[in-house]
Amino acid sequence: MGDAVRETTEGAVRRLTLCRPEAYNTITPQLRDELGAALDRAQADRAVRVILLDAEGPAFCAGYGLDWSTAAQAADDAQERRWDLAADQHVIGPFAATWAKLHDSTKPTLAAVQGWCIAGGTNIVFNAHLIVAAESARFGYPPSRVWGVPEAPWTWVARMGLQQARRYMLTGDEITAERALELGLVLEVVPDDELAERAMALAQRIALVPTNQLEMITMALNAVADHLYDPPASRRLGTLFDGMARHTQEGADFVRRSQEVGFREAVRERDRPFGDYGERPRG
Repeated sequence: MGDAVRETTEGAVRRLTLCRPEAYNTITPQLRDELGAALDRAQADRAVRVILLDAEGPAFCAGYGLDWSTAAQAADDAQERRWDLAADQHVIGPFAATWAKLHDSTKPTLAAVQGWCIAGGTNIVFNAHLIVAAESARFGYPPSRVWGVPEAPWTWVARMGLQQARRYMLTGDEITAERALELGLVLEVVPDDELAERAMALAQRIALVPTNQLEMITMALNAVADHLYDPPASRRLGTLFDGMARHTQEGADFVRRSQEVGFREAVRERDRPFGDYGERPRG
């Protein structure tokens, strides 16, 4: 049993739960490693037919933990070494490869999302085959305003089409659950207090189908996505540009500002002109 991801089994459904609610399930190396190992175990277990990913607390995942990630870049910058593209890919690549397991899975993967699922959270959940969202769910990639590029841009295009992907990736704007449903980003939207039950009911319904049938159908559909969008190439380019975005002058300024005023205030300053996410007017 991990500290970041909890594994349970209900019938033929393996449930993987992000379980650091006090930290809004932000991404850490530990979460990456635990989720990757849990996905591997689910793939290897022939008794498992469906994988359900959900989360505890008010947020599914609020992105990468900016406390450790901005501090790590600040420490590197302090050594006055030039940015090493190859070394950077060894850092970010394993994260993207872990999230990709949700798409590459031969078993159907379903995500149940509530609250914030933003920035790095979308890197994870957009790889799932199906997404059920609570009414409170909010999606978006605010780091596209400064200091980031999605690790798998193909998932945005596959879910909402090229034009809408451009619209939301170019602005980093917040996407409500209702708008996500209109865009085709999620399968359905349900009341928050029904999310766990509805997502599990769908997972259990899928699990009524024999394992071999589910895997053949999933592999056939994955092949279509792989042909249309070339996920490996998209991940390579996405992680490359993500690294570049973190080391532009604006990216370095963002890290420096995070060290001066704290990463939360730096994020607020970034998002304030747009009036969304944490800067949305209350009430």
